Amino acid sequence: MEAFPDIIILAGGFGTRLQSVVKDVPKPMAPVAGKPFLEWLINYLKFLNPNKIILSTGYKHQTIEDHFGNNFKNIPIVYSIETDPLGTGGAIKKAFDFVTTENCLVLNGDTFLKIDHLNFLNFHNKSKALFSMALKPMKNPYRYGTVETKGDLINKFNEKNPELSEGLINTGVYLMNKGIFGYFPEQEKFSFETDFMEQKTGEIQMKSFITDDYFIDIGIPEDYKKANDEFPNLFN
Repeated sequence: MEAFPDIIILAGGFGTRLQSVVKDVPKPMAPVAGKPFLEWLINYLKFLNPNKIILSTGYKHQTIEDHFGNNFKNIPIVYSIETDPLGTGGAIKKAFDFVTTENCLVLNGDTFLKIDHLNFLNFHNKSKALFSMALKPMKNPYRYGTVETKGDLINKFNEKNPELSEGLINTGVYLMNKGIFGYFPEQEKFSFETDFMEQKTGEIQMKSFITDDYFIDIGIPEDYKKANDEFPNLFN
């Protein structure tokens, strides 16, 4: 099987909203049904045969390094370590220093989308896009901003709206061609969502890949509990 491109996983989160149920570990290392959330995520990715996984870490990064080492389930692991928080954009930009493939999959280390990554990559390659984003239709998407599309192009990002009954949400699953690096802001620290995506919408083609696959964000206690309940059956 041909190797899948490099994968960046953003794993530097503090888990502030999970402090009531999980303490003293980076949010992606929160235990879910007996093993860290991040391990569930990497186990799902291993079947892609990725070239390597780049873990973008910060808070208590040694905990992650001790668990995964430099090779996990025959996947090479490298670490992009933030000594100071750089924001989502700064973290991706720094991790890009380790990318050696033409394209790169970028994921959040505290969310899971049960997407067919090979279909997503095929879509991205066929469209010759610099940037593709997986979107999910969601009822009452009050926790998330929503995304508007025209055809398969993204044309607008909307703020969170508690009154919205449905919309497309950004799942935090992206495919990027390495040519996108030239469009990142010059500064080291920035938000990927507001300082890059929202600013560059009209400048570069951002493709939307819409999927209704299972999605969970463990950032709040209710969904963290839900992951504990659902993950054992989800991966059978």
